This record gives sequence, C-alpha cells and structure tokens, in this order.
Amino acid sequence: MDTKHAPVRLIIADSEAIFRVGMGKIFALEKDLDVVSQTETLPQTLAAVSSTPADVILFEAGLSPNPAESISEVIRRAQPGTKVIVVAHRTGEEDTVDYLRRGVRGILTRSVSPDLLVRCVRKVAAGETWLDNQGVNWVIEAYRTQTEQGIAPKHQLRLSEKEMMITGGVTQGLKNKDIALEVGTTEQVVKNYLRKIYDKLNVSDRLELALYSMHRRLLDGYIPPSGRDLPLLGVNAPAPSTQNGPNSTAPSDTPPKKE
Repeated sequence: MDTKHAPVRLIIADSEAIFRVGMGKIFALEKDLDVVSQTETLPQTLAAVSSTPADVILFEAGLSPNPAESISEVIRRAQPGTKVIVVAHRTGEEDTVDYLRRGVRGILTRSVSPDLLVRCVRKVAAGETWLDNQGVNWVIEAYRTQTEQGIAPKHQLRLSEKEMMITGGVTQGLKNKDIALEVGTTEQVVKNYLRKIYDKLNVSDRLELALYSMHRRLLDGYIPPSGRDLPLLGVNAPAPSTQNGPNSTAPSDTPPKKE
C-alpha cells in the first residue's frame, strides 16, 4: 500500500466493546489506516465527530434506537467530506435504501471478515460506495419503483458527447483516472464534467448516476467514438498513436481515435 499519503483517519462508534476493540486491532495492523477516536454512546459519537477530523466513521446501527435519524445528525455535525459506514447485525431493504438516501457510503454486517472490513474502509475513503450484492439489488429495485411511479429525477437534458462518454465510464464502474485515459483528458476535467452531469440529471453521486443511466436507458443506441470510423476533428489523416494520449494537442472536446 502506498504510505506516502496521509493515513485514513477513522472514528469507531460501537456500543459493544468486543467489536470496537476488535476493529481497532485490525486497523492497527494497517499503516494507511489510523483510528483517531473510539466511542460507545451516541452523545460521545456526536461530540467526537464535531471536534475530531476524520475521513471515515464506522457507525454501529445499534448505537441508537433510531439509527437513520442519528446517522443524519452524525453527517450534519461531521466535517465536510467525512464518510459514514454503517455496521449492523443485519439490514433490510427499507433500512438499506434509507441509509443511502441519508448519505451513508457503505453498509457492513457484523460477520464481515477482517480483510473485507479493511477493503471497505479504503474503498469508501477513496469515494466509492460499498454494498453487498443483496444491497445493490435492493437499491436497483427501489430506483425502478421510483421511476415507475413517475417521481424519478425529471431533468433529462441532452448530454454532450463527452458527458455521454464519461457517463458510460461511470456505468461500467471505471474510476475517474481510467475514464480520463479513455476520453483523452485529465482526471480533474472528468470531475468537473461529473458535477455538471449530476446537476443536469438531478442525481447526487456515481451510484445514482449509474442507476439513472441503466433504468432510463440513457446510453441506449449510443456508440462511443472508439466504435466509429471518424477522423480527428481538423486532421486529414490519422495521427500517430503516440499523440493519442492525455497530452495530445487535439481539441479538448474531441476524444482520441483508437487504432
């Protein structure tokens, strides 16, 4: 693991000492993960997230009789950019969808293995969403029901060529740096385009964008430039392959032609 970057700061909020201590020991073995606070009650947790900078909060659902409302309060008090992972003995469809709508970025069960626990924290800290297969199915079904009831996002403005390419990359599960390579631009430009796409489609994150794309068939009939026989804009002959990377001098909105 690359240790040149600052470690991911963790707050463990768990009412059961055996699990709280166990997770602490697991993370202590990882150089890129640093537990900065451990709490065992909701008041302690709210105080900790308000005063202690953290990247990820592991919040036990049993810490509160109303975990969904408590999670909203934790997210409200935490510093911007802090991500929450819910840990529960079990979760149902309604709870899973509600947690995600409130801003939770990952859901784990008590039975999770140490390696998956660490992997989940790293993925969530990197900006990804963590769900098991059942959770993904529940979210997809909830979005499908929402669409059928006619209350899905209404802003279906036409996306530009580059926005379609980036949306396609997100739907395929590609990271921003991989999408940037496909499009022929920088990772920062991809991030800027994603913000515009979110605003256009009235979605909040990559998961919602992927679900929106799938259920609204946003990419149906769309053929990416790599599948077309089109020359680069303003160039009469195909450019050498060495000029088709991120440093190409082709116009920024014209994706490089793939040989």
